[in-house]
Amino acid sequence: MSLAIVAFFVVAIAVILHVGTLTLGHDRADRSESSLTEVTPVAKPWDLWHGNLAQPLPRLLVQIVLVILVARLFGAAARKLGQPSVIGEMAAGVALGPSLLGAISPQTYELLFASSSLGVLSLLSQIGVILFMFIVGLDFDWAHVRRRAHAAVVISNVSIAFPFLLGTCVALALYTTHAPAGISFRAFGLFMGIAMSITAFPVLARILDERRMLDSPIGSMALTCAAVGDVTAWTLLAFVVAVVTAGGSLATVALTVGATVGFGLAMVFVVRPLLTPLLRVAADQDELSIERVTVVMGVVFASALVTEIVGIHALFGAFLAGATLPATAAVRARLRDRLESFSSILLLPLFFAFTGLRTQVGLISDPASIGIAVAIVIIATVGKLGGSAAAARLTGMDWRNAFVLGALMNTRGLMELIALNVGYDLGVISPEVFTTLVLMALVTTAMTGPLVDLVQSRGRRA
Repeated sequence: MSLAIVAFFVVAIAVILHVGTLTLGHDRADRSESSLTEVTPVAKPWDLWHGNLAQPLPRLLVQIVLVILVARLFGAAARKLGQPSVIGEMAAGVALGPSLLGAISPQTYELLFASSSLGVLSLLSQIGVILFMFIVGLDFDWAHVRRRAHAAVVISNVSIAFPFLLGTCVALALYTTHAPAGISFRAFGLFMGIAMSITAFPVLARILDERRMLDSPIGSMALTCAAVGDVTAWTLLAFVVAVVTAGGSLATVALTVGATVGFGLAMVFVVRPLLTPLLRVAADQDELSIERVTVVMGVVFASALVTEIVGIHALFGAFLAGATLPATAAVRARLRDRLESFSSILLLPLFFAFTGLRTQVGLISDPASIGIAVAIVIIATVGKLGGSAAAARLTGMDWRNAFVLGALMNTRGLMELIALNVGYDLGVISPEVFTTLVLMALVTTAMTGPLVDLVQSRGRRA
């Protein structure tokens, strides 16, 4: 019966189309026949598909699919080599960029990653980082921080100041031959100092998470030091931006710090008490109702917006929202499970890919540039790992835990890449220096896991 009904409608539609064509269609078709044959030649299927692929949405979808697949493959390979998956994701971005794909097939690279299409990709990657940082804040244990607040401030300050000093010394050696034309030594030197002193807060969190160290005292201390240190580094970066773009002044830095502190206090003493009754869960209520998730997501992105406007970075607003969220452990765990896969697997690899698209490894090919790259890696490691470990030892840690903390603080991945992109966009660093510092970020981040595992394995045997 159903087939008969469908057949009746099909026949009726065919009859209407045929009658309409006989009675109405010929005159209009005759008038336009010649113009259609001249203006609209028949396109080949490949040409049609190629044109569709060049449209913004299909190209973005291809980029997302390709980045996710390659990032997962490289991440799995990195884990088999004893590295955190983030190393593979960073390497995947470089492989998809001009350093590998662009060198092998420039036409394919231009088709898939035309420069005009990277803006949307960059924004999606930032959303993924914001969600991930909120998850990190949810997992943050403030009890460890309160017991070690003094040590965290000392270690974080030394971990910024010592590598910053070494970075300015590197700038003295590189300024004449490697600084872009028109950039003052003050701007170049300050930026090189920042590049040496940044710790990758989100990447450090992922390394700790994969090793199940987030809840450990050393893990919480590392996250605290990285958070405090990166706020300092971003404030310094804001000052460099002001120096380059508008002359800058200490008033700009003071305003940034004051606004950041004020917002943090507002989150703790105003927003948190207001959220407490909204997130309180009764025995018969759903812990993650639509209303509660809506409120939480609104707070996350509003907090990220404020810190982005202030000039620190949206990442820290998202982390602060997670760390101050007045929710029970069960609610935090469910929020984490719901958001983690989406941000870590789908969106976060996009940022590593975006940075890799701007990296040109071919610029580091002659002996002089290779020597500079190796020297920068060594100096960066001595400054960050050595400075952090020495400061931790002075605060009372034993040498084993101090070295582990120093190795963790030597992780630069994500935050370093963000800062490098800012400097590159401002014209403070040349493409060669940008590529060298990206490679430094990869190497120092890759060192973290093996060093931590080596020290911990020796500690267990002892």
